[in-house]
Amino acid sequence: MPQSFPEYIDWLDNRNDLIWPKPPKLQPINARPHAKPMAGIRAVLWNLYGTLLRVTDGEPLLYHHTALRMQVALEKTITEFKMWNSMKRTPGAPWEYMLQKYRGVLEDLELRTPVASGDFPQVISSRIWRQLIELLEQKEYTYDVGFYGGPDDFAEKVAYFFQACLQGVEASPHALSTLVECAKARLTQGILADTQPYSLPQMLRALRSQGNVPPPGQLFDVNLLSLSHETGVRRPSQTFFGTAVAKLAQREIAPQETLYVSSRIQGDLAVAKQYGFRTVLYAGDKSSFKASPQELSHADIRPRRLITDLRQIRQLVSIE
Repeated sequence: MPQSFPEYIDWLDNRNDLIWPKPPKLQPINARPHAKPMAGIRAVLWNLYGTLLRVTDGEPLLYHHTALRMQVALEKTITEFKMWNSMKRTPGAPWEYMLQKYRGVLEDLELRTPVASGDFPQVISSRIWRQLIELLEQKEYTYDVGFYGGPDDFAEKVAYFFQACLQGVEASPHALSTLVECAKARLTQGILADTQPYSLPQMLRALRSQGNVPPPGQLFDVNLLSLSHETGVRRPSQTFFGTAVAKLAQREIAPQETLYVSSRIQGDLAVAKQYGFRTVLYAGDKSSFKASPQELSHADIRPRRLITDLRQIRQLVSIE
């Protein structure tokens, strides 16, 4: 029976022949928190990467401009899934051939993914690899269906493996305890973030390093997960934030009763503020922090609160 995605991640973690990159050491920001309590808060929506999760480069990337980074990730992927025998013999190293194909598919998907005017397409990583695998299959490429599953399942697992080789991910300090405390206080929690199909399993894997993780349904309202890989559009798309507002309305929760926590202002907290969310800037790590002094002083986009530690959410919502 094919492995489920969580089973596949656990299987990879239990291997001793793989070395994964890690995010750089956390660099605190010289900022003073503004965590004055806010009345009437019923829900918290979290950004994922850069807020609950620390990731190399501060945000997830499908393509890295540093050739060496792409080389290492592609070489490991080619070796792991035994792709070399089905690749065309061209001048240069195998990873260079795969990089050319990868970049071509990525650019094509960026151009061809249909979105409404004013929206920004979210390219799904597994679709890139599905097309690359189909190219390999023209040269009689095969894989273990009994282990990896069908074409879509296999492409998702290849995409996760490649990304795990490209960028390190770990939970932000005190992420798990903060989520648990908010849940115990009966705050409704959701996610509003740019994601890939592997993002939620990746988050749960990272949180486990901080302790026992309750079932996801005890931490998050599954109906308040606004994930870009599901909507097909990413921040700062108007459709993306509008969808989150509609989901809250189904729970009879207004944006004005909702905290949105993220580490960047432009294209994120600034847009959320336009929709009425009470915005909170997380200034916990220089690698993901995206806010200039000009943005912090601009009344129209300035976040309502600033925290330097996720545990300060407790002060904002008056958790004892």
